[in-house]
Amino acid sequence: MLARVLWPLGVLFSVVVALRRLAYRHAWLRAERLPVPVIVVGNIIAGGAGKTPLTLWLARELGAVGRKPGIVSRGYGRETRGVLEVKVSVSEGNSLGTGGMAAIVGDEPLLLARRSGCPVFVGSDRAAAAQALLAAYPGCDLILCDDGLQHYHLARDVEIAVVDRRGLMNGWIQPAGPLREPASRLHEADALVLNGTEAAPVTGVPLFRMRLEGDSFYQLDNPATTCTISDLQGLKLHAVAGIGEPQRFFDHLSASGLRFEAHAFPDHHAYTWADLCFAGDALVMTEKDALKCIGLTALPVWVLPVDACIEPDLARFVLEKINGSAPA
Repeated sequence: MLARVLWPLGVLFSVVVALRRLAYRHAWLRAERLPVPVIVVGNIIAGGAGKTPLTLWLARELGAVGRKPGIVSRGYGRETRGVLEVKVSVSEGNSLGTGGMAAIVGDEPLLLARRSGCPVFVGSDRAAAAQALLAAYPGCDLILCDDGLQHYHLARDVEIAVVDRRGLMNGWIQPAGPLREPASRLHEADALVLNGTEAAPVTGVPLFRMRLEGDSFYQLDNPATTCTISDLQGLKLHAVAGIGEPQRFFDHLSASGLRFEAHAFPDHHAYTWADLCFAGDALVMTEKDALKCIGLTALPVWVLPVDACIEPDLARFVLEKINGSAPA
């Protein structure tokens, strides 16, 4: 019922979106072209769909064939402004429970920097962030933009759109629905990655399928200490997730055979001690959440890192696209 009430606002928003897209297409608004190829990973639905694991996979696979990627991101939820480099050091880890680096640069960019080993810069202006990255790291020969499909100020050579098992839901534009852009926008993407679903919302776009795998945990306070699913069997567990779709994490744990009490939080949630005040044996959580939870609970915290597996070879597809693209 609420969606129908908000439908006129959704129509208005879709008109604004279309006019903005048209302005960039006809160069009435100028897009910044970088001296290196730009690969944008994004989606048209609000909330997480698996963009960050996909960006990590691309960074690893492209790096394995000799490319030197840098990563730019908005840094959603950070308490700072402007363009910043995401610097990771041992000393920063102990301050993350009270905000720390996650509050300064955002939780997803911090995760990208820790997992990828690539230079990572954040900024609401992705073009400015990418320019700063290339100035600081001139050896980088391509840019991966995490969640930048609608940021047309940054010209791109390859667009990859991610769709997860939620699909396009009611298919309406915000605020009547979850879409940032109409479903027809997906036809303009170079590739569509289906995360945990076989249902493609559009046809005629090259399809790739992604699944997230992970069955080994590490202890938040001592990452060198690891355990398996069997080690956690029989414990009174609390599972915590503040991601785009928390149920995806809970379903992953359940499919692995774990039993737990689930606690879902909003995406990018800033945790406090009260949020994690549970009675039990241990907590299990995603890496993205764990970055913000050091020192916030007396219980042991076990963190589940996940890795994307993508078929067919998306990295080869991207390389073929950028090698065949017109020079900047």
